[in-house]
This record gives sequence, C-alpha cells and structure tokens, in this order.
Amino acid sequence: MPELRHDPIQRRWVIIAKERGARPLQFEGELRFPRNSSCPFCEGMEGTTPLEILALGPPGRQPNTPGWELRVVPNKYPALQVEGNADRRGVGYYDVMNGIGAHEVLIETPRHMQHMAEMSPEQMARIFFAYQARLVDLKRDPRFKYVIIFKNYGADAGATIAHPHTQIIATPVTPRTVSNELTSAREHFRLKERCLFCDILTQEMESGARLAALTDHFAAICPYASRFPYELMILPRVHSFDFAGERSEIVQDLSKIMHIVLKRLRGALGDPPFNFIFHTAPNTGHSLRRSNYWDTIQYDWHWHVEILPRMTQPAGFEWGTGLHINPVAPEVAADHLRKVQVA
Repeated sequence: MPELRHDPIQRRWVIIAKERGARPLQFEGELRFPRNSSCPFCEGMEGTTPLEILALGPPGRQPNTPGWELRVVPNKYPALQVEGNADRRGVGYYDVMNGIGAHEVLIETPRHMQHMAEMSPEQMARIFFAYQARLVDLKRDPRFKYVIIFKNYGADAGATIAHPHTQIIATPVTPRTVSNELTSAREHFRLKERCLFCDILTQEMESGARLAALTDHFAAICPYASRFPYELMILPRVHSFDFAGERSEIVQDLSKIMHIVLKRLRGALGDPPFNFIFHTAPNTGHSLRRSNYWDTIQYDWHWHVEILPRMTQPAGFEWGTGLHINPVAPEVAADHLRKVQVA
C-alpha cells in the first residue's frame, strides 16, 4: 500500500508508492554531450564570456586567457541585475521590487566532457572552495538576503550548456523553499532546544536504513519523505549552520562524500540528469532584516546539500496538488546505492 510521508523540514506530504516502482536498472540511461566548437565555457573561448570574477590557474597566468583550472564569470544572460536597489513598493494589492541580485557561473573545468563523478576529490574541493569564496564576497552586499548555489546536469535537469558548470545567484528575498526550512528549524529549536536536522540525522544514523554513504564529517541519506527516486541529502555530522565558514578539512571531506555519492548514482543509474543545491545560511547582514529574526540561527539551522536525480517528471497531479509521487522507496534506493562499488 502507498504511504503518505510528512517532511518536517519542508512541511509537505510525499506519496511513497512502491507498487509503481520497478527494478533500479530500469532507470538506466546515459547522456552524451559532444564538444561544441562554439562552447563559450571551453578553454580558448575566454573572450566570449564576461570578464572573470575569480579564476584558479598557474602562477603568471593573465586574466581571461587559457591555462585556467576553473573560472567564475558573470552570467551573460543574468536572471537578476547587480546594479540598483530593491525599491520594494505596492502596486494596488500586489508587492513588487526591482530584480536586483547577482548571477554568476562557475566553470568547473576546462574539459568539455568531464562529469563531476570523474573528477578527483582534490579537483572537486577546489570547486567547493571557490563556492565559499563567492559566498563570502556576495554576503558582504547588504542588499542580498540569500545566495543559492546549484548545478543542473543534463537537459532534463534544466541544463542549457553541456560544459560542466555551476550557477550562483544572490537574491534580495529569501526563497520560499529555504524560508520553509528556516521556519521549521527555528520553531523546532524553540520547542525542543535542539536542531531539527541533528535530530533527523541522529535517527537516520541509528536506523541505517536510509543511509547511503558516510565519511568522517558527512552523512548522505535518502530522506524519509523523498520526493524523487534516489533523492539524497548530505549533512555535516557535527552541527554547523554556514557552509561559507567551514574549515578546510571539512570542505575537503565534503568533496570526498560528493565524489562517492555521484559515483554511486552513476553506477546505479547509468548517467542520470540531476540537480544539486546547497542550502546554506542566509545573509544575516542584510540591511532590512527583521529584529531578532536570526538570533538563534547558529543553533537552529544546519546547512546541507540536496541531490535530485531526475528520472521522473512532475505532471498534472504533482502540479495540481503539490504532492509528489515517488515510485522508489528511499530505503530501497539507499540499499542499492550502498551496494555500488566505488573505485
């Protein structure tokens, strides 16, 4: 019989319909992206992108020239514009504000075809350190309330350029998904004086049924109310509220567990399209933050990463109800991932 499972973080119900599932091998698929000679993110095409914000490369390399290991550039077609002020105002019943923010692209590698699962943990760590650097810099701007870091891999996950890249967007509002999580975490702390994520992690570690991978500093779990087949959440095992402030050894261990889970997803499912999203602390230095709003955030918030393989697509029922139908129970997904051997 299907189950409705409640997610206490997002406060949503998810339907786990095991009967609709099939063997994991039926989800196998492979995406191949041929190199495009006009790819703006490839080495040698630096003149086709806006000027670098950040780059890693050998000593003596000149900005905006070949020889880089990774680059961060403004998005050529940004969702938000960095110039101006929010100017929030009413238009009749409605609220409106200017679309200020920052929209950046982190080009992860000069190699057009390199999947993140093929990167070494050291290469992945360089990417995560660059995430940190951009978070710290963008949070200095008091106009921005939140900075989201996300990756789309594959057309079905929303990628429009095949070359490996991540997007970083700073917004003048706190996105609803994050706001729901922050509210749930804050209310749980006020009621129990404990972190909601720590409580969930303790239970998942004790059970082990939905534990997909473990390193010294991180745990990867298939959430109890997973919306998508093989959905994963990666959490620091010791309470921490802000990825931007993590120590070097923590970032390096994050690259290790990401390397493991991406390899396992690829081994289990072929080459699925996926999204990953960093859920880190909002900008507590925002110029218009509410009084006392973040007083307990260092205790109640717990940063984490979501990985969402895209083997199913929301349809009319999901859009009409907000309920997700997941044909693979998270216990089955976690068991399958644990059995995948990682070289």
